[in-house]
Amino acid sequence: MGLQTLDLLKNELPLKQESLVLSEDVVTGLVLVDVINGFCTVGAGDLAPKEPNKQISGMLEEAVKLVRVFCEKKWPVMAFLDSHHPDKPELPYPSHCLIGSEESNLVPALQWLEKEPNVTIRRKDCMDGFIGSMEKDGSNVFIDWVGSNKINVILVVGVCTDICVFDFVASTLSARNHGFLPPLKDVVVYSHACATFNCPVQVGENSKEVMDYPQELMHHVGLFMAKGRGAKVVQEVSFGPLKEK
Repeated sequence: MGLQTLDLLKNELPLKQESLVLSEDVVTGLVLVDVINGFCTVGAGDLAPKEPNKQISGMLEEAVKLVRVFCEKKWPVMAFLDSHHPDKPELPYPSHCLIGSEESNLVPALQWLEKEPNVTIRRKDCMDGFIGSMEKDGSNVFIDWVGSNKINVILVVGVCTDICVFDFVASTLSARNHGFLPPLKDVVVYSHACATFNCPVQVGENSKEVMDYPQELMHHVGLFMAKGRGAKVVQEVSFGPLKEK
């Protein structure tokens, strides 16, 4: 897709982004969506980049910076890891991120999170982390995480902007609107810490079921749709002064 065509489409789908200042006066939780090898590490699988990708590299850089600050401050972090059963394909996508494989693990720059006490890891076998948090007894790990930490705002980052990130954001907003997520008020998506992929490049010519997938356009569409559902989309995240004791 040419830049001129992309610009025309973005003009038809205008996206006004805000800035977010995080402070200790508002309890904020960070949600990492599928920042794993199978989507982010070059050559790690069928849906991983085949060569370095600027959008994915930028997402990783921003996500790592954010999570380091959250862990330094002992603020709550939840990481969803795509982890599929071999006998449960996720069409239309090829087999990916199987349970027990390196594809389903956090990227090397974030593997230290597994030992952090403020971090909750949730392996999910579906696109939507909210649905993937459901337990057999009807409880929901994500709902419990929000409630136990008294989270007012969640900041969402990861991949893919228009698939797993959007699905999670849309479900979370619906659950919030129906009163299932007190005391959550705002769902914020950080655009520079999200990324998607380009299917013709990533999947290859052998996949007949996957349609063309222009990366920049679908990233923009994912953000546009998230904002349309009620999320706040921000292009800058900063941290306010420490709360006086």
